[in-house]
Amino acid sequence: MKAGFLEKLIERLGRIGPEEVQNYFLRLAQEKGFLETVFNAIQEGIIVTDSKGRITYLNDAACGLFGLEAAEAISKPLDERVRGLDWESLTKSTGPVSHDMEIFYPQNRFINFYIVPLVMESRNSVAGIDDSGQPGSPIPATAEQVGHVMILRDITKSRRTAQQTIESERLNALTLLAAGVAHEIGNPLNSLHIHLQLMERSVQKLNGDAKAELQQSIDIARSEVNRLDSIVTQFLRAIRPSHPQLHPENLNTIVEEAVRFFMPEIQDRGIVVEQELRSDLPLLQLDRDQMKQAFYNVIKNSLEAMKRHGTLHIRTDMDDTNVIVSFVDTGSGMSAENLSRVFEPYFTTKPSGTGLGLLIVRRIVREHGGELSIESNEGEGLTLTIRLPYIERRIRMLEAGENKTPLQGTTASQPPSET
Repeated sequence: MKAGFLEKLIERLGRIGPEEVQNYFLRLAQEKGFLETVFNAIQEGIIVTDSKGRITYLNDAACGLFGLEAAEAISKPLDERVRGLDWESLTKSTGPVSHDMEIFYPQNRFINFYIVPLVMESRNSVAGIDDSGQPGSPIPATAEQVGHVMILRDITKSRRTAQQTIESERLNALTLLAAGVAHEIGNPLNSLHIHLQLMERSVQKLNGDAKAELQQSIDIARSEVNRLDSIVTQFLRAIRPSHPQLHPENLNTIVEEAVRFFMPEIQDRGIVVEQELRSDLPLLQLDRDQMKQAFYNVIKNSLEAMKRHGTLHIRTDMDDTNVIVSFVDTGSGMSAENLSRVFEPYFTTKPSGTGLGLLIVRRIVREHGGELSIESNEGEGLTLTIRLPYIERRIRMLEAGENKTPLQGTTASQPPSET
């Protein structure tokens, strides 16, 4: 449709006959269909609202970002369809507004949205006739704000890259701190151990009840020193980056072993653990001890979040590229604010928590080339999902001349020389 068609149509509105109206409506319908096709092909989400914040149009990308159905969303208030969006305050400005937000449904994403007031010119008369009834008089036009246009851009990848950089720096700082603390604790522990040995030699020279009592005290002290040394060692093992020792492992077996470890507590509290483990999972290249530690932390968090007689559902599955392990509990869940901080070092909602459990889990998962995600609503439980890639041995035939530089340690094939 040529530019200016609508303006020309409005100018001729008083002069066209009924037989032409149908043709004009058909052209308008074609124009509308063309524009919708263009907008649905755009990767950015687009939402148009009227002056009262009710949705008048949204494209496919916007539906996908917010998990909406276009037919159900039309005519509904935008802040009703997108919970947590303070539409009134965002649209107070007379100019464009840009802001970032985090959404948790249908997927955890970071979105940048750009809101622009939608201004249209309104005419004071129709078909070239002014209010005095004289045809051909100039038609004054006034600007009127009729709504807003919201343009949505998915910035999840760039935002998470920045977050990973920050988290890596935090973890490095935490590692240095832990190493320093362990060193400072280790020296007194060594000294205590040496002096306990000296005390034990002196006790051997005694007789009677005094010898037995002192020996018992020395044994208790040595036990506590060993326990403290073990705690420091485990803490350092958990925090320090360590290269996983990969071997072919059955993920279902590791899950079952982790559940068995907590079985006394599970039975004591009447918690139901449902295991839905897919039997045809491929073997994964894993560090068994590290992955078991990750599962320990996840299960422990779920048990601590649930009251008696709660339910923990553990499911393993796979798609085209990943083996998936999900832990779904019926605990108290998390608010959106706490969920956004769950991987910060030392952040915890528990009175006695360390705030390191999930941080360690994600480090282990990422060192295996995987990724971890969490979904939760406050009071509605929590779902933690781990995705671990499995390797498929595939080959790709190269076109002649595609790789002209031979790899180091190989010899490029040469045609036989003529003799």
